[in-house]
Amino acid sequence: MSRYARKVSTTPAFKRLPRAVREQQMLDAAVRVFSRRGYHGASMDEIAEEAGISKPMVYAYLGTKEELFVACLHREGTRMMEAIAGAAAPDLPADERLWRGLRAFFGFVGAHRDGWAVLYRQARGEQPFAGELAVMRARLVEVVAGMLDHALRAERREVAETELEVVAYALVGATESLADWLADRPEADPEKTATRMMNAAWLGAGQLLRGVTWRPPSEQGRAPS
Repeated sequence: MSRYARKVSTTPAFKRLPRAVREQQMLDAAVRVFSRRGYHGASMDEIAEEAGISKPMVYAYLGTKEELFVACLHREGTRMMEAIAGAAAPDLPADERLWRGLRAFFGFVGAHRDGWAVLYRQARGEQPFAGELAVMRARLVEVVAGMLDHALRAERREVAETELEVVAYALVGATESLADWLADRPEADPEKTATRMMNAAWLGAGQLLRGVTWRPPSEQGRAPS
């Protein structure tokens, strides 16, 4: 072989990826690490290793650990809300709209268990992240309250805004609790879980639509105030 022949490098070339793709890879890795370790237990070294990149690159793309955690919250929260909004079309009957929204919600939890852990376990009780979670939760309550209001108006009924908000918070709270149950059980079926929640939620909402309310025994027989 000629001494001028080029040597063939056996070192694999670094594959340059578009910035958006690289950022998503970093967020994927960060969500996995944060879900396992929690915010305080996770390290940027571990996140970088999980993503297969250098730690300086994580800082350059997504900032500090706090900024990275907030970016994870925003991405997972946006994914969840988009899944629900995309499934619960406003022109559907009220029960089907709620059912599809629940199915999309539990489907998200089933497909993104790490994301759910970061959103509703790791962020809860940690400032300033709890504030970010509260904003997302308020948006979800607004969506549910809007669904109930739409159903009531279709039945030519109106309920005070406070009553709608209370029912919406109750439904969202129960749904979150059941989602936590689902997240811990990989064998559980998200769609079946949504059906169970729908039965619990819609039977009560159906009574509300018909104007049936429960009152303490001491108040029964009195005219509604």
